[in-house]
Amino acid sequence: MKLTLHKSPSVDLMFRAFSDRTRLRLLNMLRAGEVCVCDLVRVLDVPQPKVSRHLAYLRRAGLVVARKEGLWMHYRLAEAQGDFHDSLLKCLGCCFHSVPELAKDLRKLGRAVPSCGTNCC
Repeated sequence: MKLTLHKSPSVDLMFRAFSDRTRLRLLNMLRAGEVCVCDLVRVLDVPQPKVSRHLAYLRRAGLVVARKEGLWMHYRLAEAQGDFHDSLLKCLGCCFHSVPELAKDLRKLGRAVPSCGTNCC
């Protein structure tokens, strides 16, 4: 796989997005599909402004997209913009499936996500 460091979103920004515990939890929940910010706040049990700041970071990194409906924003994972982005998303699904906190978040969210199969990162 060839990594390109000069295209947007940048590889370093994506890695920084994945390096934060809260953002990792958000990305994992968004694997289940589009989720309202109110549900993300409920599952994480943190103030809404904190969740919104993390989601804004993920948007800048090109990892999530948002849709406004009334007063609420709904978020989902962005389509992969290249091989590196695609690999990160696959890794999220495969490499972290056994992390208890991430599994607990999905149960609390009330959604299941597809398994990754046999090949990972």
